[in-house]
Amino acid sequence: MGIFDGILICTDLDGTLLKEDKTISKENLDAIDFFKREGGYFTFVTGRMPFYASDMYNMVRPNAPFGCINGGGLYDAVAGDYIWKMVLPYDVVDLVKSVDEKFSDVGIQVSTFYKAYFSKENYTMAHFREITNLPNTVEHYTRIKEPMAKIIFGSEEDDTILKIESVLKAHPLADNFDFIRSQSDLFEILPKGIGKGVAITKLVEYLNIDKNKTVAIGDYNNDISMFRAAKAGIAVSNACAEALEAADFVTVSNEENAVARVIYDLADGKYI
Repeated sequence: MGIFDGILICTDLDGTLLKEDKTISKENLDAIDFFKREGGYFTFVTGRMPFYASDMYNMVRPNAPFGCINGGGLYDAVAGDYIWKMVLPYDVVDLVKSVDEKFSDVGIQVSTFYKAYFSKENYTMAHFREITNLPNTVEHYTRIKEPMAKIIFGSEEDDTILKIESVLKAHPLADNFDFIRSQSDLFEILPKGIGKGVAITKLVEYLNIDKNKTVAIGDYNNDISMFRAAKAGIAVSNACAEALEAADFVTVSNEENAVARVIYDLADGKYI
C-alpha cells in the first residue's frame, strides 16, 4: 500500500508542468516518480495531439492514458492508439469559412486524429510549428476528408482573437460546437460538450477510481473545466485571472516546481 493509492493527478503541460523554456525540472520529475511509486496515477491533459506529445510522454512516463485535444481524446501510448475520441461534425467547415472570409491575416490549422494540416499561414502558425516541430503539411480545410478533431485559429492580436470568438459564437451553427481560448494567441473549435474536464471523467471511469481522489493542475482558460471535474482544482500562481478565480487552490508558479509542490502537499494531507 502506498500513500497515494488511488489518487489521480492530471496536469496541464505548457505554463504548468513545463517551465517557460519548455523543459521539465528535475524536482518535478523526481516528485512524479515518487508519486507513482507510492501508488498514484499521474498523467497530463493537453491541447496537443498525441503525435506531437511523444517527447513529453517520454520524459514524464505517465502510468495512465493521457488526455489530448483539450479533452477530445484519451490516448494509450503503450498500445499506440486512442481509447476514446470525439469527432467534429463536418459542417464545422461552415464556421471556418465564416472566419476565413472576414480575417485575411488569421492562421488556420486543422487537426485530425493523426495529422495537423496548415490551411492558412501567418506568424502564429509558423511559430506553432517551430515550438512543436510539426511538418508544414499544407491542405485547404475544404479538402480534408479525414475525421477532424479540432480547428485552431491563430493571431498575435488580442483584439482579433476576440473578434473571431464573436463571429463564431454568432454563427447559426454555433450551438453544435464548443469554443475555447487555449492560449493568448490561439482560439479553437471543439466538438460540443468537450473540454479537459471530460478527459478526467473518462479517466475515472477507465481506471475505476474514486472521483473524490482526483487533482487537476493548470494555468489557462482551457484548464477550468478540468478544475471543475476534479475534486481539487489547483492553479499555478502564474495562471491567467480566469483560471485563478476558478481554482479551488493556488500553488507556486511553473518556474518554482509547482507539480512537485502539489505532490508533497498531498503527502502532507492537503487538497483531498
